[in-house]
Order: sequence, then C-alpha cells, then structure tokens
Amino acid sequence: MSDVRVLFEGAGLLAVDKPAGMLVIPGRGEGSGPSLREVLEEKLGRKVYVVHRLDRDTSGVMVFALEPEKHRTLSMAFESGKVHKRYLALVEGRVEAPRVVDAALVPARKGRMRVARPGEEGKPSRTRVRPVELFAAASLVEAEPLTGRTHQIRVHLLSQGHPLLVDHQYGRDEPLRAKELGGEGEEEVLARTPLHAARLELPALPGVEARALESPLPADMARAVELLRTAR
Repeated sequence: MSDVRVLFEGAGLLAVDKPAGMLVIPGRGEGSGPSLREVLEEKLGRKVYVVHRLDRDTSGVMVFALEPEKHRTLSMAFESGKVHKRYLALVEGRVEAPRVVDAALVPARKGRMRVARPGEEGKPSRTRVRPVELFAAASLVEAEPLTGRTHQIRVHLLSQGHPLLVDHQYGRDEPLRAKELGGEGEEEVLARTPLHAARLELPALPGVEARALESPLPADMARAVELLRTAR
C-alpha cells in the first residue's frame, strides 16, 4: 500500500492513484503480483468494490466503492457516460491541432481492438484529443474518451498516425532509453505504455457529492517529457 496513494476516502468512496504495472483485479498466470483490489482490501480490512478498470500499464485516478449501494450508483454513472475522464499520453509525431476521432471499433486478434473497416459493424467510439505540448518528433496530448470502449484511446491515436511511444500491443515493444528521447546514455526511461488517467470528474449522484479528482504526471512520464524538451 506504500506505493498506492489515496486521493480521497469518505462517503462510501475510495479514490487512489493507481501505479503502472499493477492489475486492478487478480489476473491469471504466475508473476502478476497482488492486484490493486487485493492490496486495498488488505490495507483497509474490508471489501472493496471495483467500479471501473484501467489497463495494467496505465496509471492514474481510480475510484472504488466501499458499500454495495455506492457500487451500484457509481457503476450506473460510469456505464451511462456521466463520469468524465481525461488522460495524458505521450505519442509519436506532432499533434498540431485538437480533433475528435470518431471511429467504430471491432475486436482483433490476441485481445486487441482495431478500427472497423468500411461495411463492418463496430461499436461507435469517439475520443476528443488535444495537444498539450509538442516536441521535435513527439507530443504530450490530452485524450478524453467520449465513449468507453476497450483500448479506445490507444487504437484511436494509432489510427491517426500517433501511436503511444511504447505499446506492446499496438506499437513499439522495447523500452525507450534516454538517448532516444533527446538525452544521453542508456538509462531506461519508459518501459510501459505512457498513458495516465490524470483527471476524473464525478457528477452529483444519490449519496455522492460532485467531485473532481486529479493525479500528477508520474515519474517515468515526467522524465520522458523532460528529455523530450531538450530535443526540440
């Protein structure tokens, strides 16, 4: 629990800053380590209800329920799109202007997703993308999913020619080292998908006050940004 920062606890809710590399719920196979839910339940000594998910390599704001009634309320809010989420991502290329990516998604091989081809019936998917900071050959962008599809942000950015700098499913599989980001040496800077849930906005719900929760850019992504700035 020492590396899981609590952002808010009260009124039957728990919000934490999820570390990258941790599963939200127990996974199959060996070597996955304890899940975030297991860590929280051990720390709190009580049941924790999962309301939404983040991919293993994604960091940032996550909300859990501590009571069955709050679990139902929050789950319905997420499913109906009433909860607004904003992510920060480091991508290849320069994203010069804001855009809304409107591209239906369909399942692909090995658990991946892809953009539906003409004539295919996929799940409608929309993501608002805004440039935050531009570098020589990369960008820090804000991505706001307007729908909630699996891998939506990653696939939509890829479809625009801006895959994440590291992504073992949709792009580069090898870690990025300092010299590749504009610095010097073999320091391993980014070894995971640089996608961070930076802000989550809860609306006013029965028994739940409206609340905005934020998480600062984690150390690995902040270090990558620092090096990218030197390569402008």
